[in-house]
Amino acid sequence: MTTRPKLSSAGFDISRLAAATIESLAATLSPDERHVILAHGTERPFCGTLLDNKKHGTYVCRLCALPLFSSKAKFDSGTGWPSFFQPYAPEHIEEIIDETYGMVRTEIRCQRCGGHLGHVFPDGPAPTRQRYCLNSASLEFVEEGHSLPQRVDSDRGAPRTG
Repeated sequence: MTTRPKLSSAGFDISRLAAATIESLAATLSPDERHVILAHGTERPFCGTLLDNKKHGTYVCRLCALPLFSSKAKFDSGTGWPSFFQPYAPEHIEEIIDETYGMVRTEIRCQRCGGHLGHVFPDGPAPTRQRYCLNSASLEFVEEGHSLPQRVDSDRGAPRTG
């Protein structure tokens, strides 16, 4: 019996990946990416490789390649981290209350793999007034006209081989 995938409004499989699949995918991460994505770390401001990216395309999860943000929603927040006013599809992002460091914030994670992305704040531009503040290490940029990476077999949720 095959479990039917949970599809987002954008048509992507957002079924939660198994821990073994996540660990297999994590083998390709650098130590810095592993710290940010799996240990909920944060890059220093103004150091991320995607902060000043002005190309058109899609920002996908560095771990599982789920599309997370479009360049059309990117803006310069002046904070030192890539910022967006809306996700690729709302269901692609999981929001969790974060009470670390004596603050109350909303952490954002990839819905499919649970990887840490950053935080969302209610001080962004119109039309949403949201500022999704991301770590570049959590993202991979796919330029417009290029195929989105397929790291997960959508039928089984297992890492793709070959």
